[in-house]
Amino acid sequence: MTADLSLHLVTDHRVPFSRLRDLVDESVTAGASVVQLRDKVASGAELFARTLDLADVVAGRCRFVVDDRLDVVLAAREHLRHHDRARVDGVHLGQNDLPADAARALLGSDALIGWTANTPAHLTAVEALPAGTVDYLGVGVIRATSTKPDHPRPLGIGGFGELAASTPLPCVAIGGIGLDDVTALRRAGAAGVAVVSVVSEADDPGEVVRRLRAAWEEQA
Repeated sequence: MTADLSLHLVTDHRVPFSRLRDLVDESVTAGASVVQLRDKVASGAELFARTLDLADVVAGRCRFVVDDRLDVVLAAREHLRHHDRARVDGVHLGQNDLPADAARALLGSDALIGWTANTPAHLTAVEALPAGTVDYLGVGVIRATSTKPDHPRPLGIGGFGELAASTPLPCVAIGGIGLDDVTALRRAGAAGVAVVSVVSEADDPGEVVRRLRAAWEEQA
């Protein structure tokens, strides 16, 4: 699948959902190319409702995926299809989630499927999958980050570049990324950057996304 992976907004569960809706809307308007709903503390019912809500907010203006929960993605896609509403494009899977090939079989060829990879062993595993199973890799963390306290050892920009150079799959950098990192990460081979705190903690999220977008496009 061909998709613009350049700028992922990953949501922060610490932001009240009423504010999160506005933050997502502002970010998409400002140039986010993918929105990933990540909420590891919400119940299944809460996450399902929030997925439907954010699908309407995104309204097809960029790709919209849900972190980890293939069951929620399947349920939301079916619900939205029956009600002729905006869609959920896919799922981002971690190492302990359902296998990527199972997700592809259930979601179909049109879905966007991302997979977390942060070691050479992970790259070896994804290379063993049939072509087209995974659309992109989320590679990190680049730096230590408070949004994922159980993160692996930070790769740094150099470590990210080494992994990105060893796989043909597009690699999206994630983990502690700030505005000043965008240029270096693109030069290191990133197909995109995924950000959380730099946007969710900003007084003007839309302006931050515009600056991130501008920094990315300077290296085009």
